[in-house]
Amino acid sequence: MSEQGPWLVVGLGNPGGQYEGNRHNIGFMVADLLAERVGGKFKAHKSRAQVLEGRLAGQRAVLAKPMSFMNLSGGPVVGMRDFYKSGVDRLIVIHDELDIDYATLRLKRGGGDNGHNGLKSITKSLGPDYLRVRAGIGRPPGRMEVADFVLRDFSGAERKELPWFVDRCADAVESLMQDGLERAQSVYNS
Repeated sequence: MSEQGPWLVVGLGNPGGQYEGNRHNIGFMVADLLAERVGGKFKAHKSRAQVLEGRLAGQRAVLAKPMSFMNLSGGPVVGMRDFYKSGVDRLIVIHDELDIDYATLRLKRGGGDNGHNGLKSITKSLGPDYLRVRAGIGRPPGRMEVADFVLRDFSGAERKELPWFVDRCADAVESLMQDGLERAQSVYNS
């Protein structure tokens, strides 16, 4: 079944202008860059997501940004999977990762949610065996609460590196689709 379905590339974030530059929205930032590469615009979809269908890395792909809040991402992702008839083996989720240093990238399939509410919601709906592009945002400074940290914009120093980092994450998505997990990991997990 899934061989026929397109790749589903889901960038996680929160909808609304006030969240645009937040660390938690790096998945949306990468999805937006991939949309530029595809040469299209996101449109509302009945799955409660913004979607763009096109070709990425020479393959059929659906780029998506769930329009639910982060902790409810599973519903829209299941809706898209059902609509496009793609298997979990062709799902790539791009998300922020606290336990990786800022501007560091890790690719993997499966695993836990590490307290990430978007992953928790998707895993509850689909199981854990999807591909992940883990965009490192680092840990909060001092005693700052995690929720406050992820819902803050990137710092001035981080913003200088952000375009490069978003570009690298987008390249990693295309590499996952084209080269497979092991080859992509050998390039991007170093």
